[in-house]
This record gives sequence, C-alpha cells and structure tokens, in this order.
Amino acid sequence: MTTLRPPLHFNAFVMNTTSHIHHGQWRRPDARQHEFNDVKLWIDLAKLLEAAKFDTLFLADVTGLYGDADADWSVYVREGLQIPSNDPAVLVGALATHTENIGLALTSNVAQSHPFQFARQMSTLDHISCGRVAWNIVTGIQDNGARNFGLDRLTDHAERYRWAEEYVDVTYKLWEGSWEDDALLADKAGGLHADPAKIHKIHHVSERYRVEGPHLASPSPQRTPLLFQAGSSASGRCFAARHAEAVFIVAPGIDAARQQIAETRALAVAAGRRAEDIKFFQGLTCIIGATEAEARVKEEEYSHYASLDGYLAHMAVVRRNGRTYPPDTPLKDVDTPGARGFIESVRIVTPDHEPTVADIGRAISRGTRVVGTPDQIADRIEAWAAVGVDGINVFNWVLPGSFQEFAEHVLPVLRARGLAQDEYAPGPLRQKLFGAPRLNSRHPAARYRGAFTGGAGATHPRAPRT
Repeated sequence: MTTLRPPLHFNAFVMNTTSHIHHGQWRRPDARQHEFNDVKLWIDLAKLLEAAKFDTLFLADVTGLYGDADADWSVYVREGLQIPSNDPAVLVGALATHTENIGLALTSNVAQSHPFQFARQMSTLDHISCGRVAWNIVTGIQDNGARNFGLDRLTDHAERYRWAEEYVDVTYKLWEGSWEDDALLADKAGGLHADPAKIHKIHHVSERYRVEGPHLASPSPQRTPLLFQAGSSASGRCFAARHAEAVFIVAPGIDAARQQIAETRALAVAAGRRAEDIKFFQGLTCIIGATEAEARVKEEEYSHYASLDGYLAHMAVVRRNGRTYPPDTPLKDVDTPGARGFIESVRIVTPDHEPTVADIGRAISRGTRVVGTPDQIADRIEAWAAVGVDGINVFNWVLPGSFQEFAEHVLPVLRARGLAQDEYAPGPLRQKLFGAPRLNSRHPAARYRGAFTGGAGATHPRAPRT
C-alpha cells in the first residue's frame, strides 16, 4: 500500500505508574515500568522517543481509584493499577530540560486544580520547554476522584462538560488576553521591566470562579498549550468540536472511528471552525514479529502475564449511585455518569447481539491490538489513516521495550511509505503540527486577544460576556 497523504503523528501514551493500560505486564522480566519513580527511566524513554521522531510523549493521569468508591479497593493496590502514581506536570518539567523537540502532553482534570493556578503552571512549563507543552482536558470518571476534591460523588456527565467550558474560559482569558505580546521589555537602560499599560486584569466572574488577574506568567511561546481532549460521548464530542486541537480516541474498530471523526468534524464546522482544525489520534497496541507466526507466539506470552483481575477492575462501569454493574449486565440497562463514549462505540461494533459490560473491555482490547510483521502493522495503520485518523497513540506492553521495538521495526516501514516524519519541523509543538505557534482566529480562545483594556490600576476592563 502507498499513500500521498501527509505523515501521521505518533504519540507515546504512558503514565507515571506501574500498571497503566495492560495489567499484569509489569511482572515480565523485561518490564521496567515498576521503576516509574526513577526519573532516569523517563528521561531515557523521552530521549529514545525523540531520536525516533515521535511527536509527543503523552502522560495520562487520574485523581482517584476506579470502580465503586465504597467497595473493597485492594485489587488496585495489588495490581499497581494506577496506584501509586505521580503528578505528570512535575515529570514534564524534568523531561523538558533533557529534550529539544518532542512534545510533552499532560492530563489534568478540571476538578483538581484552580484554573488560575493551572494556567500559571502550564505557562511555566511552556516556557521551560520552549513551547512544547500540551494539555489533555478531562472531566474525570471516578467517584473516588471527585471525593478527593470535596464532592459527594462524580458530577453528572453533561454538567462536567459545562464545568469544563467555564474552566477553559478562565484559562483562555489568562493565556490570551491578560498580556499583550510586547508587554515584557526587560529594558535595563530605561529601567522598565514591563509596560503596565499592556498587562491587564481579566475580572472573570462565573458560577464557580472569581478570578481578577492579571496572569502572573508572561506570554509563553504558545500562550495557550496545544489542546488535547479524550471524551468520545456526545457531550465530549461537542466539547472537542469547540475547543480541541487534537482528540484522542480509542475506537474499537475502523467503522466506529470513521463515524466519530466525521461527527466531530461536522460539529466543529457548525461551531465556526474548520474540519482540519482538529487532528484525531487512535490508540493502538502493537505486537511485532519478524513473521506473523512469531508475532502470534509473542501474543501468547503477553496473554500469559495478563491480569484478568486488573482488566476487570479497570473497566468497571459505575451506576449513578456509585455501585458497579456486574460484568453480565446488558449495555441497554446501563446508566452511568462516566465512560459513556466507550459504551456507545461498543454498541456500534456489536450489532449481532446485545453487548454486556464485559464486552467493553473485550471490544477495546481486540480493536486496538495489532499483531503481525512490521509491514502488516503498517498496513493496519494505513487503514486507520484512510478513515481520517491523523495520528496514533501508541500503547505499550512494557517499558521501554515496546517503544524500542516500534521505533526500530515499524517506524522505518512507515517512513518508507511517507506515513511518518523523518525530521521534526521547527518551532513550538503547535507549529510542528499545525504550521503556526499560536491558536488560529477560529478558536474560541482567540476572542480574548485585545479584549481587556487598561493596564495597572485600571478598574473597568472591557471584557466579552462569558
């Protein structure tokens, strides 16, 4: 197969924990993910990925335990299933000083940090990395995570996205509107560090937040970090259509991916953006062999270490009252505040019978696993590209071996087909992916450029309605 399309983008999808996606694999002799507290493991991985020309190292995160918040939670501790786990923002700061080109994406829940503090944190990381930071905007799926930040339970699904709209509005005002481009002078001869007339308070007032400003960080290379979003439900797709520049999907099949991408792009156009303003990244796990038979043998080895308890605990679907559904519950009977997108996509790919909760894990595992030779894997990736996928989030079985194998065996085949970059484009992460370092004028954040008048001492700024 050949292609005339632009190269795909490749992210390494990881988490600063022992058991992220593929549970039980940390027990393999060649696995090092249980050494996740050692920053050298991550520095070496980031350097490996940068040498292979991966676009981004993408760090997932959670703010609590999965499943029923009131039930026994020992399985998560036994499995190392995202507990313990560390703050990805701190790790990004370390990795930024040991790399030059690779993007560094981190996940942050709108419930876990006040938007003023978070905006300052991201601007700092964008400065440290010279403009290579991305934010994966999430609203949470765990009752325990909600309780860790003072809530009784996970907020209703649609309400969480309304909260996210309010949250990003605050950050956009700080990143895009608080400082003018030429406000910071550092003029030693004139004794003027910054021009007060070009730094503005935002005076934001909304249901959850009151933020006066100004933003304490000066404009970073991207101002607003590159914006990822991972929601695949109806509410998530609407949010992505308005705000995301890159959407991480875990479609259980090519047809489901085609439908999700088409629907989200149409929503983006309806919101005043262009279809190409959003790039879509499909999550895939690869098992690579010199022959297909060798790859199947390796698949059996991975299956030997796989933890069924870990997968079931990770895929637990929670009722609105916080209790989990049994695995044999038909999806038509499921009413949950979280994981709605997964449920919708599983129903699409199982038209022959009424799927159950257990089918969620099975469908995603089958749909996102590619087994075969480098050429066969490249064929499969090219098929995903043909339905509109712009990039791949590569999942690992083991660290760092899975990424080493992908870099050594699959990427050369993809490059030969024009499906992977040979070198990094210059500039910040957004420029590498979209050709410009700043958000385009069609993005809702752009309306805050020049929206606030009056510098230091001004009391009546002109601000758009929120």
